[in-house]
Amino acid sequence: MSEPIIELKRLRRDYPSGDGVLTVLKDVDLTIMRGEMVAIVGPSGSGKSTLMNLIGLLDSPTSGSYIVSGRETSKLDGDERSALRREHFGFIFQRYHLLPELTALGNVEVPAIYAGADRKRRQARAGELLTRLGIPDRLDHRPGQLSGGQQQRVSIARALMNAGDVILADEPTGALDQASGEEVLKILDELNAEGKTVIIVTHDMNVARRAGRIIEIADGVIIADRINEEKTEVNLAVPAAGSKDVRRGFALFGMADRFREAFAMALLALKAHRLRTFLTMLGIIIGIASVVCVVALGQGSQRKVLENISSLGTNTLEIFPGKGFGDLRSSRITTLVVADANALSGLSYVSAVTPTVSKNATARFGATAASALVNGVGAQYFDVRGSKLTAGKLFSEEDVVNLTQNAVIDTDTAKALFDDAGVDPIGETVFLGDVPVRIIGVIAPQQGGFGARNNLNVYMPYTSVQARFDGRRALRSITVRVADDAATDIAEAGVTEFLTDRHGKKDFYILNTDDIRQTITETTQTLTLLVAAIAVISLIVGGIGVMNIMLVSVSERIGEIGVRMAVGARRADILQQFLIEAVLVCLIGGGLGIALALGFGWAFNAAGLGFTLVFSSESITVAFICSFLIGVVFGFLPARNASQLDPVAALAR
Repeated sequence: MSEPIIELKRLRRDYPSGDGVLTVLKDVDLTIMRGEMVAIVGPSGSGKSTLMNLIGLLDSPTSGSYIVSGRETSKLDGDERSALRREHFGFIFQRYHLLPELTALGNVEVPAIYAGADRKRRQARAGELLTRLGIPDRLDHRPGQLSGGQQQRVSIARALMNAGDVILADEPTGALDQASGEEVLKILDELNAEGKTVIIVTHDMNVARRAGRIIEIADGVIIADRINEEKTEVNLAVPAAGSKDVRRGFALFGMADRFREAFAMALLALKAHRLRTFLTMLGIIIGIASVVCVVALGQGSQRKVLENISSLGTNTLEIFPGKGFGDLRSSRITTLVVADANALSGLSYVSAVTPTVSKNATARFGATAASALVNGVGAQYFDVRGSKLTAGKLFSEEDVVNLTQNAVIDTDTAKALFDDAGVDPIGETVFLGDVPVRIIGVIAPQQGGFGARNNLNVYMPYTSVQARFDGRRALRSITVRVADDAATDIAEAGVTEFLTDRHGKKDFYILNTDDIRQTITETTQTLTLLVAAIAVISLIVGGIGVMNIMLVSVSERIGEIGVRMAVGARRADILQQFLIEAVLVCLIGGGLGIALALGFGWAFNAAGLGFTLVFSSESITVAFICSFLIGVVFGFLPARNASQLDPVAALAR
């Protein structure tokens, strides 16, 4: 004991107390030599626990000097103080302060984790210590499965894990029965005999007499410091378990390994509090599921709308005579003719053109009669409109030239005329007024314009309708399909200029179906954005819930945080662990939310409600990223609060 290991010079500790200051330690001078066994005794409130906290660097003095192994501690930052606690001190607490979610082996390993020790080596060392302390069969038991004496042995093994020079024992027998207390004191005697500096804080003079030096403190002042002549020699019953050189045998790891260990500890903490973890996730699950479902609903409804619009034609311009819808003079305008359609087909930005004439007629098949709209169209009409053939075939350009009486009907017309007879319409003859026509094909219903879906539709070559029904050369309309590489608004302007030049005036108007598509698409997107914004609000509320519950979790786990700091955890280690927990909660919640959304989408689509939810990988990816960001943003404040806790205050809680 030739060199001092702990030197206190005029050490003072004041605490705020109302409008004044309470002085707990008053200019204490104390030197403890390496290898001593010292007992600090005194009544409650004398300042002995405060003195131990200052020696163990759990607290900071108001003034004075504190030197550990030649290092002045007053100028050390938080991480440097944590390093000193890891390397020089081992703490044995009256209430053990074991982490309930860890096994005995896991609790003993904790200091070595923060020291950066390799998993394999630290597990071997922890096992050796627990075996030496007489509980080799309790390695995988959690604190709740151990007796008080066994828990204190685990606490002692944890204090020895990093082979620190100084063992600080705060009332080490206070929570034990006499037999267990005697065993613990014997272990402390053995550690001192091996060369450890042991400092015991106690109010029990029987415990203090086990030390070679007894320091009495009262009202913050050391009133006695004497050598204990009654100290007896200790007969070591077990072999020594190494020295401070043990740390040199540890294979140290870097940032990635520290993250992996923090991740494992975060998983254990979440697993230990399953219900609280699930309730924390619930807001995220609902929020993510809502966002994903709303986006899928918006995309599904948009797709359905676009499919409906496609029945009006994709990228089409429909040219009508007159000045606009409802023009009473439009029926008397005869300048829109087949020649215009033929001329338009030669324009570079035009993909296809079909003239259209129409005539109302009564369709009869056997005893069944119904009112129908006879549409005279060109052979390209079905391509222009994107018609879907369900049976038979479509008429050709040859039918148009030869004025054939072949007809194509939609499924609504087929049901109205042929369902009662129970026959296949293909090849059957139907009378349109007095004109017989042969059905050669059936197409899916489609819009032929606003309100046209209310009619039964029969499609024939426009030449046949003009010759056999109408007798007029003028067309009802011309439908132009714009080339895929041309903009419809530019094509509309070109068609307008072209026909105005041909007619000498603008006696027509154009319905641009792409404008309708864009307008409806923009409307559905706006509605989707509105509903998605509501869902995002629910996601933010879920994030706030995560923050609140994590703050509660921090307050519940203050003791755990204090223990981790006491055994050497840096503030960054605490911040990292709690932040990982928050992010994990949100990521798992996000994954469950996405799974819930996909399950709901499957059920919704299976119900056959007219349209389907359309999930995209982009929306799911964004939702998952959002859950990660929520964990980081809303988990940072609780994690930071945890890392900023004062170790001694945390342990006191």
